[in-house]
Amino acid sequence: MKSNSLNICKNGNVVYLTFPKLLKTGLVRHIFSTKIGGVSPAPYGEMNMGFYTGDARENVVKNYELLCDSVGIDTAHLVLSRQTHTNNVKIVDKSHCGTGYTKESFQDIDGLITNQSGVALVTQYADCTPLIFCDPVKKVIATSHSGWRGTVKEIGKVTVEKMMREFGSEPADIIACIGPCIHKCCYEVDTPVFNEFKKLSHLKLDKIFTDKGGGKYWLDMVEANKQILINAGIKEENMDIADLCTQCNSDILHSHRATKGQRGTIGVIIELK
Repeated sequence: MKSNSLNICKNGNVVYLTFPKLLKTGLVRHIFSTKIGGVSPAPYGEMNMGFYTGDARENVVKNYELLCDSVGIDTAHLVLSRQTHTNNVKIVDKSHCGTGYTKESFQDIDGLITNQSGVALVTQYADCTPLIFCDPVKKVIATSHSGWRGTVKEIGKVTVEKMMREFGSEPADIIACIGPCIHKCCYEVDTPVFNEFKKLSHLKLDKIFTDKGGGKYWLDMVEANKQILINAGIKEENMDIADLCTQCNSDILHSHRATKGQRGTIGVIIELK
């Protein structure tokens, strides 16, 4: 696995990714997991971050310990939710630490926001698009899970607007990262999906879809989310955009399509220092 846009890091046996623009802020600890360095058996990867994949709970807990130790995050700070392809985004604080880890999970939440230090936001993926945000001026962070349904519902824009409304963030100040996901080279969809995107009149569909014929299209989730974030006021120069396709790199990154659903999940964790 090689990347021209992300940092590929190793701590012991744990291989993980970080985003240069987030590191440059000096305000956050963050980590993007790979399959490498955990304790889960096949077919879950090694480093499986999903409690609902069929893997033993003790394996997933150990994986979180290993991953968090790599960047100095306390697992007691973790906040997770059950993601269901909504555009529901929840503001959390220190009282929510442990949710989804040692306490019952939030339900039907696909995005998390906080302005409090020591609150580690977690979202999970296996081809869907990771969105990570940091407002270094107001000191607000967020992360959102954007599958094609969440993208059509513009969860990225919803997240930015909630940061603006609740914490006074200015979109021009926000660092936004689009993490590794399934890319256009591997993501075939059909006409009903195309028609859902067509409802978003501000999108340039010719840059997002390539018509294969026969009612099939290649879908570029990176470009779709990039356009949505720019429409929300994010500056392109404030974006880190991953150049890694999960399916092309399914030996290193979890991919639902590559494994026909027999897999673990990637975890993204971010917290304010």
